[in-house]
Amino acid sequence: MSEKILEELKEVKEKILSIPNTELISCVPAIVQIKITLTKYKQLVVCMQFSDNYPYDCLLVELKSKLLSDNLLQKMTKICEEELRKFEGEKQIIHLVKFVKNFIIDNPLCVCSDEILSLKNLLTDGDEIKLKQKVSKIILKLREGSYMINSSFTIPNDYPVSRINVTISDCNLPEVLRVNCESQCQELARRAVEPPLKRKSSDPPFEPTPSLLKISEFIINNVIRKYPTMLCPCCHKSALPADAMDVVKDHQADQFVERVYCGHLFHHKCIDDYMKTPPFTGGKKCPSCGSRIFHDKWRATPELAEARWAHKQARQRELDEVVDFLG
Repeated sequence: MSEKILEELKEVKEKILSIPNTELISCVPAIVQIKITLTKYKQLVVCMQFSDNYPYDCLLVELKSKLLSDNLLQKMTKICEEELRKFEGEKQIIHLVKFVKNFIIDNPLCVCSDEILSLKNLLTDGDEIKLKQKVSKIILKLREGSYMINSSFTIPNDYPVSRINVTISDCNLPEVLRVNCESQCQELARRAVEPPLKRKSSDPPFEPTPSLLKISEFIINNVIRKYPTMLCPCCHKSALPADAMDVVKDHQADQFVERVYCGHLFHHKCIDDYMKTPPFTGGKKCPSCGSRIFHDKWRATPELAEARWAHKQARQRELDEVVDFLG
């Protein structure tokens, strides 16, 4: 065994103690293993073996982790190999450990690399994703026809233990849909990190789960791909105008879009007429899915709605009788 290798091993045992967030697992001529732990989900083991012609040839490197994705580890290994070529003929272990640690720190989005890869596969022409590693943020720009929605995801350092912050930064869908989308995203983020209030004794212990992909799928599949093509369940015409510039903003206008609890969209006049027309027993049901309709503008009980309708019909009969008498 080369004296240079033995000397470097001795140096590693001394210097590794001064590098925060590292732990020496093994340091022998056969293999050197050093664990790097930045957060619960950002930890890996750097495994290094000496090549036959070390240090004139590079270390043989393998990165292992139960938490970071295999695809990420493979890419990092190639980057490490390229970095080590700069130090052929020199000591490489300590430099490599510092390099790997700094790489994880400088690329905080590495913890959700698999989710980002899956998210990219959901995008179509006109969509765009930007990764801002320095501020640990993901910008997602989605398009469907003339409609668009731009969202930003701020990934906390200890993700997925702490929740993602989701913001809808720009959107030309009706305001009611933008507000609902953002609140739904925040709720998905909360559920990923907070245990449910009511849990069964047989439920396994709660563990935080990644939510980036789940929230992105919601925005893509349940918002931007869905709403521009959704039909009003009453008139069976497009709920939204073909051109986003023509979106109606007057809450009392006939074509103003109303979203009900089940997620379907109605024109204001369509749902207003529908909610005031029998049958009322058991509450009005959505014509599309059969779910009971809940909306702040139409909160009358079935009994009150029927009483109002009966009163309206009685008044109409009285007016018709007057017209007949005068006619």
